[in-house]
Amino acid sequence: MASLSDSHPGLPRLDRRRLLFAAIAGALILLVAALGLSRWAAGHARTQADADARQNARAHASLLESELQKFRLLPRVLTEFPDVRLALADKSAAASRRLDRELEQLAERTDAAVIYVIGADGTTIAASNWQAPTSFVGQNYRFRPYFRGAMQRGEAELFALGTVSGRPGLFLARRVAAGGRALGVIVVKVEFDKLEAKWTDSPATTLVTDDAGIVIMTSEPGWRFRSFGPISPATQQRLRGTRSYGDAPLAPLSTRQADGDVRIVEGASATLYRQAAQRVSLPGSRLHVLQPAQPARDGANATARVLFLILLILVGAAILALLRLVERQALRHAAHVALEREVAARTQELRGANAELQQAAERQAETDRRYRAAREELAQASRLGSIGQITAGVAHEINQPLAAIRTFAENSLRYLERAQPDKARGNLDHIVDLTARVGAITNELRNFARRKPTPLGPVALQSAIEGTNLLIGDRLRAQGIALDIAIDDQGLSVHADRVRLEQVLVNLLQNAADALQGRDASRIALRVHGRNPVFIDICDDGPGIAADLLPQLFTPFVTGRPDGLGLGLAIASDIMGEFGGTLSLIPSPLGGAGFRLTLRPA
Repeated sequence: MASLSDSHPGLPRLDRRRLLFAAIAGALILLVAALGLSRWAAGHARTQADADARQNARAHASLLESELQKFRLLPRVLTEFPDVRLALADKSAAASRRLDRELEQLAERTDAAVIYVIGADGTTIAASNWQAPTSFVGQNYRFRPYFRGAMQRGEAELFALGTVSGRPGLFLARRVAAGGRALGVIVVKVEFDKLEAKWTDSPATTLVTDDAGIVIMTSEPGWRFRSFGPISPATQQRLRGTRSYGDAPLAPLSTRQADGDVRIVEGASATLYRQAAQRVSLPGSRLHVLQPAQPARDGANATARVLFLILLILVGAAILALLRLVERQALRHAAHVALEREVAARTQELRGANAELQQAAERQAETDRRYRAAREELAQASRLGSIGQITAGVAHEINQPLAAIRTFAENSLRYLERAQPDKARGNLDHIVDLTARVGAITNELRNFARRKPTPLGPVALQSAIEGTNLLIGDRLRAQGIALDIAIDDQGLSVHADRVRLEQVLVNLLQNAADALQGRDASRIALRVHGRNPVFIDICDDGPGIAADLLPQLFTPFVTGRPDGLGLGLAIASDIMGEFGGTLSLIPSPLGGAGFRLTLRPA
């Protein structure tokens, strides 16, 4: 009788080959996975860095455009300013000195670096810095391109280094004319130190280049007035002739660019960036954001290493399981062959013992089957796992009720001087609440990139008026002004945005309080009535509004106060327009001024 060993002599060698093939296959899988994960990590890092760079570029460009739009309106308004025309036409020292003081006050209010007026011959006749050692008065700027451009084309812009102050800034120039004759130029110089400081909060490096590739604004001070690439001798000669950048060497940055990567070498070190560019409204200028590539690479490589480690564990576990299976099959095969040989050598009398051994083998097979089933269930349970990634991005800017915070802080100082710490503590609690509100409002300013407003929706008028009273109530009480609030329907809601609605109410109440300054037993009435539309009337018993201001009451820079800027009612009117409502002047039943807000019900 032929034995089982004789009929299957190559089975153990076949199992060893299968194990060897499995090990080679596992090694190949790991090699391919390592190469694939390496390429994935590199691509993912570039994609992530590019996305961060584009987001930062949009946000930083939005901040820059906001600053530019704020100041570009100023020269246009000042060309119509009577004292500017008078000083240029009269050319008297008295008119120029009076204009000096007016420009000085306007520069302080608007945060402009310098505002100055240049005569037709290029000589500065009045400036906001007339008292400073670096005064522009008497300086001749006929050589400046912004002066020549404004005189020829009506307006011009130039980013340059100040020849007197030595500080860089944007010069916004506009021609002043009368009767078709050019009288001179009004110039507003804007410096961007605060904006560049905000840019430094980002891990990326932000810079703005002009049409020649010169870095004019940057969050890296050492790069200012260096070229972002090689510039021709002719361009250098042209820039020297205009003295736009003084004696700056205009040396190029040591950069190498390839496939979207920008490598900047400084000394013995080199930093790799991903670049995003955004056009800005400065003539010929672009905003560049250089996002460091290394943090994104480190993150992607860490993820790739984790994935490779998981795959390594799975492949190792599979090979180990196969090894154990091969070992069990080899042992089972060897035992089976030995048993067959022993049975063949025994006599017929040992058949009973052989039958018992056969039953034992069957029981062993059943035990082995149950073991395999239990092992499969355990393997199924071990495959239950998940890996999550959470990403979040944050870019921010706030400009909210700082006047109320300052008022509470000043009152707190007075209470502390009067040894009234409880009242001071109350004011500090209000400041904490207002700071929390500022934090909530930053969610609306976020996205400079972004930066869309909070969607309009239902706003409870009762709650909005209470919030307004929180901001302005202390001032009214300090002036002895009685605020009468009457709401016909306490549960009324309107279609608006609460923060901006409170801004309108605070502005109107502040205007009323200013008008009632120095008057005794004054009153302000706030009444909510109507349902569709909803009306909010704010009236006072003050002197009212001068008749000559009525035709242009909601026009920017029109004000009846000597220290006023004339923007409050214009902004309030614009906000009401965004709500789909209106802001209008009405007769006051108290004898003073009256305003009506018309809103849609929610």
